[in-house]
Amino acid sequence: MNRVTQNLVLTLLGCAVLRISAFSTTYLNYVKPGFQPFLIGAGTALVILGVIGLFHAARTTKDTKGRPGENSNEHGRSDENVHGHPHGGPRVAWLLCLPVFAIFLIAPPALGSFAASRDDTPPPLDQPLSAFPPLADDGPVDMPIGEFIGRAWDDDRRSLTGREVRLTGFVVPAKKKGQWYVTRMQIACCAADAFPLKVAVRGLQAPPTDTWVEVTGTWIPQTFKKMPAGVVYPQLTGKGLARIEPPDEPYE
Repeated sequence: MNRVTQNLVLTLLGCAVLRISAFSTTYLNYVKPGFQPFLIGAGTALVILGVIGLFHAARTTKDTKGRPGENSNEHGRSDENVHGHPHGGPRVAWLLCLPVFAIFLIAPPALGSFAASRDDTPPPLDQPLSAFPPLADDGPVDMPIGEFIGRAWDDDRRSLTGREVRLTGFVVPAKKKGQWYVTRMQIACCAADAFPLKVAVRGLQAPPTDTWVEVTGTWIPQTFKKMPAGVVYPQLTGKGLARIEPPDEPYE
């Protein structure tokens, strides 16, 4: 790959990073919001370096053309003919542009039901036991799914008992009949370390898979004589369901 091509790819890559971070919220499909300034800075730096490189390569080419014979050997043949191959590099190097075009044309969406169905790793505890603040006294309580899970399993005060809550997430089908999961992916840094937060919904017909919904209902306490094998998700008796547009920030 010659210098012009290298700098062109660098410029396009910088433009792609700026497109998803500075001019849209697409970057939230891949990283946490706090990374936006770093993405904008990196994209800007790539564009500046690429443009400077293209300008320098154009001037070098112009100067070279103005001095005939500079790239020829003593027999008048160019270095390209002496070596038997062009110095531009393999054309396959242009495949490096594919990720750039993918971002411009078909930016990958946030993780959904496929990723959530493959990972049954229980999420780490974000809060110590009984550290949850009191819930509001009136109306359904809007609550992150991670907090609902924490209160369901780890709140000694059982603050969810009889309280109506509203959870937001996407639909993941369940193997057990009569229920489905309202789900949200949680990330620590980026989509590569995402894991699913799931709450089993009972009493409501499941919308299509990957549909974003707001589910209103009450917690179903569960007791076990013997803890079952595998991951056990908390359950919710659904009372209301509303379909919504996917949020700009899909992860918790």
